[in-house]
Amino acid sequence: MEIPRGNDREDIKARRQIIKDFYANWIAQHPDKKVWNKSLNAYIHIKFQSINEALGHAPKSAEATIAQMHLTEALSDAIFAKEKPPKHANQNQKRFSKILLLRWNACRLLVGVRKSTGDYELYYLSGGQKNKAVR
Repeated sequence: MEIPRGNDREDIKARRQIIKDFYANWIAQHPDKKVWNKSLNAYIHIKFQSINEALGHAPKSAEATIAQMHLTEALSDAIFAKEKPPKHANQNQKRFSKILLLRWNACRLLVGVRKSTGDYELYYLSGGQKNKAVR
């Protein structure tokens, strides 16, 4: 599949559709919406907010879009790097007791630990070197 590499509106729209299609297929193949992570020795869940974050940020760069295409491998093989507190001013992070940073290849994964259940949820998957936004 060819990922558009430009930064114009049409390329971003095309990448957003690619991500939507990818997640629709991924959920069909993973109806429980979770992947076992070897480093955490636990499942990382994909929730609506995970997909919403991907659709909001990943289409902005080809690298971030490509990272989404490797979701299963990233979730499975990412290695724990550090723990940090959630940003309480951020409405989307309020439900987490802590945020874990994991690394896979050039990608960063932010995984939240849900206050109410202790479940690990993917919060954000970066696109590697060109996407250095600190979240």
